[in-house]
Amino acid sequence: MKLFRTVTMRSTPLLACSCLLGLLMILAGCGATSPSPASPAAQAGTQVKTSYGAYTNLTPSELKPMLDSKDFFLVDVHTPPEGRLPRTDARIVFDQVAQQIGKFPADKGAKIVLTCRSGRMSSIASETLVQLGYTNIYNLAGGMNAWKSAGYEIVPEGK
Repeated sequence: MKLFRTVTMRSTPLLACSCLLGLLMILAGCGATSPSPASPAAQAGTQVKTSYGAYTNLTPSELKPMLDSKDFFLVDVHTPPEGRLPRTDARIVFDQVAQQIGKFPADKGAKIVLTCRSGRMSSIASETLVQLGYTNIYNLAGGMNAWKSAGYEIVPEGK
């Protein structure tokens, strides 16, 4: 009995330290696995997978703050031209994307946002860019129709 108490008394500080160390490791692991805060753009959108990769669909309310602090190449791919979003960088017809690839950023990781009137043409253009190796493509789901319905500005043709 005395031997048992001696072992127990000697092992109690060791056991306590081990438990404390284990608890600290668990708590440290909890902090390491929690997601770090990301920019709104990184969290925005719904990923659309294709056989070549993926692009991200954005709602107008997700694109609006991105446009306010613009750090991307904005392309209207609609034909015929029927207005555009503010700060549009280029107009490249959706079925000419591959042929007009020189008008896009050369960096295949560059952030590119595509728009059209309804979202159909920009979805096709998004898939084309993904197929060509671009990895940071965004599409305005619902196009300018959804943008206008959300109450955001459309720049008329000729302005």
